[in-house]
Amino acid sequence: MRYQLLSILAVVLFLFATCKKDFTPRPRGYFRISFPAKIYKTLELPLPYSFQVPVYATVGPDLLSPDQSNWVTIDVPANHAQIHLSYRLIRNNLGKYIEESHSLAYKHSQKASSIDEQVFINPSKRVYGTIYNIKGNAASPIQFYLTDSVGNFLRGSLYIKEIPNSDSLQPVIRFLTQDVLQLIKTTQWKKVK
Repeated sequence: MRYQLLSILAVVLFLFATCKKDFTPRPRGYFRISFPAKIYKTLELPLPYSFQVPVYATVGPDLLSPDQSNWVTIDVPANHAQIHLSYRLIRNNLGKYIEESHSLAYKHSQKASSIDEQVFINPSKRVYGTIYNIKGNAASPIQFYLTDSVGNFLRGSLYIKEIPNSDSLQPVIRFLTQDVLQLIKTTQWKKVK
């Protein structure tokens, strides 16, 4: 009985002693992410376009659209990210494709804090388009379309397969945006036999 009384007294004293401390909540921390060096290689596939991709990425067919042979997915497994590219031939329907791209980019406006549009022009390679930088907690931080205005139309979007939290994903988004911009700058149209 005496030991029970001493045990209860010890627990009560312990509870009173621990309640006097002020509690300060700690901010949520994120792991440090290390990134590989930026080294690019030219995409060597029988497609009507080519561009440079980072060496740490793999390129394969779009598994969600197996009937579209000119659609590809660039996978960056270390960052849980994918760049989806869809290609279409223009047959007097360029306006439709541009409007479709615009509408798909602005579907993210519900979660985005802003969407900045940037015109891209590379007259030497006949590549023109628009880049959509989507800020905030959207699923796709960057989308774009490229065209020669005559026969080729390429649409791309970067997706990170994590819960969209722009604070924690910002280093990854910055890193992968450089890869998307390299892809855009090096895009060329080619004839496939």
